[in-house]
Amino acid sequence: MRAEEKLAQLYEEKFGTAPANVAPLAGAGSNRRYFRLSGYMHKGGGETVIGTIGTDRDENLAFIELSHHFASKGLPVPGVLAVGNDGLAYLQEDLGGESLYDAIAHGRQSGGFTIDEQELLAKTIKMLPHVQFTGSEGLDFSVCYPQEAMDAKMVSRDLNYFNYDFLKPSGLEFSESRLDDEFDKLSETLMRRASEASAFMVRDFQSRNVMLVENAPFLIDFQGGRRGPEEYDVASFLWQARANIPENLRDVLIEEYINEARMVSQDFNENKFREYLPFFVLFRMLQTLGAYGFRGWIEGKPHFIKSIPTALTNLREHLHSTVFCEKFPYLNEIINRLPELPKVVETTRLSSICSYDGLTVIVGSFSYKRGMPVDLSGNGGGFIFDCRAIHNPGRYDPYKHLTGRDEPVRRFLEEEGRIDGFISHAKALSDASVETYLRRGFNSLCVYFGCTGGQHRSVYSAEALAAHIAKSYPQVRVVLYHREQDILEIKEADI
Repeated sequence: MRAEEKLAQLYEEKFGTAPANVAPLAGAGSNRRYFRLSGYMHKGGGETVIGTIGTDRDENLAFIELSHHFASKGLPVPGVLAVGNDGLAYLQEDLGGESLYDAIAHGRQSGGFTIDEQELLAKTIKMLPHVQFTGSEGLDFSVCYPQEAMDAKMVSRDLNYFNYDFLKPSGLEFSESRLDDEFDKLSETLMRRASEASAFMVRDFQSRNVMLVENAPFLIDFQGGRRGPEEYDVASFLWQARANIPENLRDVLIEEYINEARMVSQDFNENKFREYLPFFVLFRMLQTLGAYGFRGWIEGKPHFIKSIPTALTNLREHLHSTVFCEKFPYLNEIINRLPELPKVVETTRLSSICSYDGLTVIVGSFSYKRGMPVDLSGNGGGFIFDCRAIHNPGRYDPYKHLTGRDEPVRRFLEEEGRIDGFISHAKALSDASVETYLRRGFNSLCVYFGCTGGQHRSVYSAEALAAHIAKSYPQVRVVLYHREQDILEIKEADI
């Protein structure tokens, strides 16, 4: 049975009538699928709920049990309304469509948060100790998924996540044994704090997982929570890369958290909190970059790829303190080497392209020797044309130090390489897609040309196609990107 059908059946069992509409909602980093189900208003119902389909029954059970427990404590979470017999589908309250992440868009993008945005952040950080301390009262932590408490294995897994899903894909060469030695020191510090923790650690407390109902924050994602240190959640929220919260505002919000935590729990220890917070910030940053590497570079999800440059900058800045330079000198060394790596440079440059209210076509060149280019579109990249069958001017000395932008190379390819026919076919295929994308309201298309060195044939081809699209479709924004030449520019129509 399809997900929509399973949820529709559950809705009918709960409300006595089939839903009028079942609409998929955008997913994020997990394999869970979400739908909004709405009823027929004229039948006296009209209930609107969120339906969830998960692939892991135990993960679903964790959310359901935690939701019931938190609701019994008066905490702001969505109530679970119905659960399918197999435990893979359930319905929960619909809290609307405004997330905290969306509500602070101005501040995220500009770095200057308005008074209203600051108040929303303060409300949210003040909600956190209630979830952590009040939520832990009487909680059976055995329902937590996939484990009931933060332990050394979790720390090791998350640090390896950074090693193998971020450092390795980045192309960085490093000594695993030297890094492991420093990670052992970090793990020992974290576990000293975790061994005495009694609070509920949300695990993924960040602005995308907070919904606003009449400006009041509600937590919607907590099924991965467990017993653990409260510092972890504060680090997750205030140092979230895409939230872009500046240091001075973070300091204010930390004070808001401390003041609220003091009132909520007699067990809260401010001195320990301040002592350990920087180490949990470091740990969370490393874990987050591992997630971005896996979800972005490996799985190709554009939201995560775009987050990498900011997250890496935050990590470098955090490591610059004297304490961390002394405790983790090798980690500092390799993190400072990362921004110069070709893959990181490419990610940073493409992530810098601002949003555009219309269709953006990225036309680029690359060398097959360095692998496929990064795709930020999320649609698989559009077209990749292989130029290696064209006569290569790079085999001849007069052209070796030139590129496809230079007149001698252009003349060679047009006269000796017979490149016109190849370009004509590429133009025809690209034009068909551009026209379809414009008609259907799509916003991103990538067209790349690859050759052996990414210097002559691919550069010429990308230049020709970019100029053609810019002239033929003036309503389209054309971004020209020559990866191996480190050139990124907006192509204007040459009319």
